[in-house]
Amino acid sequence: MKSIASKEDRPPGRSARSGKAAAAIAAAALAFAGELQAAETAVTIRADQPGPTINRNIYGHFSEHLGRCIYGGYWVGEDSPIPNVRGIRVDVVQALRKLHPPVLRWPGGCFADTYHWKDAVGPRDRRKPILNVHWGNVLENNHFGTHEFMDLCEQLGAEPYFCANVGSGTVQELADWVEYTTYGGRSPMADWRRANGREEPWKIRYWGIGNENWGCGGNMTPEYYARLFRRYATYVRSYPGNRVFKIACGANSFDYRWTEVLMRDAGRYMNGLSLHYYCGSGKKSRSATRFDEGDWFFQLRNALRMEELLRRHIAIMDRYDPRKRVALIVDEWGAWHAVEPGTNPGFLYQQNSLRDAMVAALTLNIFHRHADRVRMANIAQTVNVLQAMILTDGPRMLTTPTYHVFEMYKVHQGATYLPAAVECPDYAFGGEKIPQVSVSASEDKQGRVHISLVNVDPNRPAPTRCRLEGFRPGRVSGRILTAPEMQAHNTFDRPDYVKPAPFGEARIDGGAIVLRMPPKSIIVLEASGAAEK
Repeated sequence: MKSIASKEDRPPGRSARSGKAAAAIAAAALAFAGELQAAETAVTIRADQPGPTINRNIYGHFSEHLGRCIYGGYWVGEDSPIPNVRGIRVDVVQALRKLHPPVLRWPGGCFADTYHWKDAVGPRDRRKPILNVHWGNVLENNHFGTHEFMDLCEQLGAEPYFCANVGSGTVQELADWVEYTTYGGRSPMADWRRANGREEPWKIRYWGIGNENWGCGGNMTPEYYARLFRRYATYVRSYPGNRVFKIACGANSFDYRWTEVLMRDAGRYMNGLSLHYYCGSGKKSRSATRFDEGDWFFQLRNALRMEELLRRHIAIMDRYDPRKRVALIVDEWGAWHAVEPGTNPGFLYQQNSLRDAMVAALTLNIFHRHADRVRMANIAQTVNVLQAMILTDGPRMLTTPTYHVFEMYKVHQGATYLPAAVECPDYAFGGEKIPQVSVSASEDKQGRVHISLVNVDPNRPAPTRCRLEGFRPGRVSGRILTAPEMQAHNTFDRPDYVKPAPFGEARIDGGAIVLRMPPKSIIVLEASGAAEK
């Protein structure tokens, strides 16, 4: 549908009115005009045509040795006054557990292709430090290594996803890592693991063979990397009790040729192919918190380009793998703003506003639509880096608007995707337009339908009617995430300024769910009822 432009009506009255009174009348008139002209969004959810399962790994996370993500984010050390369990922060773990985190990717990122895992096991006072050449040239003491990461995953209840060093590492180094972590018999690597305090092997399914090998991971051509992947992957073995899932380094955003070559030359040797896409920041201001509506529109338009990316990469994969055996793994995605003023540029520490929550919600809705091929995604990054879930400052911690989206959306994890058709007005700005409303729906194992809705327009509400084919709702409840300003964000002085609230305005009317979405809002509804035959 086309956008319906708001009319600028002058308020009645004399020109001599005070400035404040005239402004108030003008604002009220514009708001009223906007209400009158807000066209209804029509949503049809096909509960009678269920799709694939939404893999819970779509809600995965990524944590790199970058800035204060690991050190100061997760790891404070056992002697820290900050409450911890074996050196890992209690508050961060408790907050993340509420998201039901399915999988955590580590140790990079670009850092992975300079990381040598053997330097970071054994007694911590004997570990070899490493210079983090990618992120700030800081010296890391390697106190957080394989054992600490696996402890973190166990505390979180998340599966580990190891990203291996192909850029500067060796085949033997990778083979030894797999043996060290997953082999239960007697061997040099397994015995070394036991000597370092871990008797039983871990179960580590996901192994990434390199990271961004088209760039910081070696500046390789796709043909060269495909050959290298085949060689390295040969030595990533499934030892008894542990079946590995091998993930090849995939394309940078719109590099479709990389996907073509990898699927053609190495598709039969992989279980998954990665994809990286960052939707950038504003058009005029790269600030995370100081931006205008033009920056808002530009960022959300770029976030929606994930749909194009997935369609085109999946089309290539389908030609070589029509049975969809190979998963598409979007293991780095999110917003990328300028760092916060006064912080180390190499640490990528940025704030997180309602705009970032919109990016997360739109992207997750898109992932759901491609759940038959997209079976893991890892937002970048979990703590203190890029589009983080959590920010810390010494002993203080806060959760971000993006965190709240993941918490609200966790109802979709492992649920059955329900196709949704949306007819809505456009949100237009600066001669461009995007759909005003994004919708995704799923049915959980208890038969409840969850509907996530996003109104990206910061000015206009979205009156919405959701019709559910094959499902008759009997009761509906909801939660909403919004704020007075586009730039709203949480700070250590106001850590709960942006957080979910109950949404009681949805009602059932003639078998449909009817609601009015406020401007710049994210809503998740839960409908209970009965299937219709």
